[in-house]
Amino acid sequence: MIHPTAIIDPKAEIDPTVEVGPYTVIDGGVKIGPHCVIGPHVYITGQTSIGAYNQFHAGCVIGDAPQDLKYKGYPTKVIIGDYNIFREHVTVHRATDPEGATIIGSHNFFMQHSHVAHNCHIGNNVIIAGGALLAGHVIVQDRAFISGNCLVHQFARVGTLAMMQGGSAISKDLPPFTIATGGNEICGLNIVGLRRAGFTPEERLELKRLYRLLFRQGLNMSTALEQARAQFTSAPARTMIDFIASSKRGVCTDVSVRRRGQLPETKEEE
Repeated sequence: MIHPTAIIDPKAEIDPTVEVGPYTVIDGGVKIGPHCVIGPHVYITGQTSIGAYNQFHAGCVIGDAPQDLKYKGYPTKVIIGDYNIFREHVTVHRATDPEGATIIGSHNFFMQHSHVAHNCHIGNNVIIAGGALLAGHVIVQDRAFISGNCLVHQFARVGTLAMMQGGSAISKDLPPFTIATGGNEICGLNIVGLRRAGFTPEERLELKRLYRLLFRQGLNMSTALEQARAQFTSAPARTMIDFIASSKRGVCTDVSVRRRGQLPETKEEE
């Protein structure tokens, strides 16, 4: 059902099962799959492709131009999977470059006033709470939880099953399974998340030992990774090791390191 006050470009491709609320605007170039529910005052634009069973609550803006001075008006993309929920006034911007796309997987939950900037890649089963802001080119892996009013710097990565405490800010990569607190710091493993995700006691114990080696032994990261590769072989451990080894921005450090005074506080990367 499409409300009579909705404005829909004839070139938009909308499945007949889609519900569109009052005063919503959908531009040409938009594709919307079956059984989506689009609330009032929603704006969907750009080359935006939306899968099935997605919900868009009042005031969402999906596919608008990126907030990037390099953007030259290209018809860039947003690609959204299935079963996502976008609550009130969520914004998702399309990519900056013609070949790029802002990509959102499936079964994600975006709470009110959260923002996904251009060229972000969001995995599956991610929760982004109210007021959280993701800058351009951020990668958020599966089952991560970003709490309210968190900030993620451009090009940073949030690993699988990682969690950010409310109001945290990172400009470095947040390793899988860890909890971010404050600015560019972590305070341990997301044990509750690991348990809920079905990790065995043995896997959780190995991750605890790996965490201690990587973040609490006072080793430089190259040495710690070398030792970790020799000692830990489980799939979860390799996930953390490979994530850290592939980091281009560096990774967040354990909060106890600064408190012990082993490392001076440094300026964040630009």
